[in-house]
Amino acid sequence: MYYLKRLFDFYLDSSIHTALAVFALIEVTGIFFGINRDHNFSYLVFFGTIVCYNFVKYGVEARKYILVSSTYQRYIQIVSFLAGAIALYHAFYITLNVWMGIGLLLLLTCLYAIPMLPRAKNLRSLGGLKIFVVALVWAGVTVVLPAISEKLPVDWNVVIEGVQRFILVLVLMIPFEIRDLKYDNRDLRTLPQRFGFINTKLMGALGALLFFLGTFFKENVAYLELLGKGIMLLLLWVMIYRTKKMQSKYFASFWVEGIPVLWWLLLLMLQQKSLPFS
Repeated sequence: MYYLKRLFDFYLDSSIHTALAVFALIEVTGIFFGINRDHNFSYLVFFGTIVCYNFVKYGVEARKYILVSSTYQRYIQIVSFLAGAIALYHAFYITLNVWMGIGLLLLLTCLYAIPMLPRAKNLRSLGGLKIFVVALVWAGVTVVLPAISEKLPVDWNVVIEGVQRFILVLVLMIPFEIRDLKYDNRDLRTLPQRFGFINTKLMGALGALLFFLGTFFKENVAYLELLGKGIMLLLLWVMIYRTKKMQSKYFASFWVEGIPVLWWLLLLMLQQKSLPFS
């Protein structure tokens, strides 16, 4: 049991669970738009997410990322290097337009983690901006780039789905913001710091509702998409209700971050038992 727990912790700490959540949202986009995903793009994002998140978490300075003293972090480093190598392999099969989008989002990610000028702050440290940067990157990677990869026009439906995904990620980050309330520097001005615990949860519940209502602004919405997002609304409300200041170790890092994976699996079940999404 001890070794299983250590393995599970390593799965979370090495950002594999986060990468799976991003992968699941790409799959959701494919289901809603009726497209066969580009496997090279999906795997590039999956393995690239592991590298990027581990870099942000453990080594925004290159020397800290390469020269690690902890054996545990060295194992995470090995996973990151292996993931990076696999990501590079799939990167050779990505089109130029997708690469341009990836480059823009990578630049935003770098600005999020690393100050570009001496004595300058990164976007992560700017008050209240952190979650919006993360939500924007996730929306771009899981909605806009899959559409470009499949040569779909970035039309009204893609834009609405991108906005919905942006709101979804904001809502999913609220339990993390509340969990970190006792650790975060006051200069970060996170939502719980600015608006309080209860008001932040209310904002999350309202955000979940806005995420669902955005579906009605799409053209020719399929019944199963409406049902799928209705289920997601209920999942988000339950998540917000269950969020507490004193959380269990795995509430946010596993259960909340696993919601996109659960959503994807539920959509697959609905797709098999009902009419296809269109």
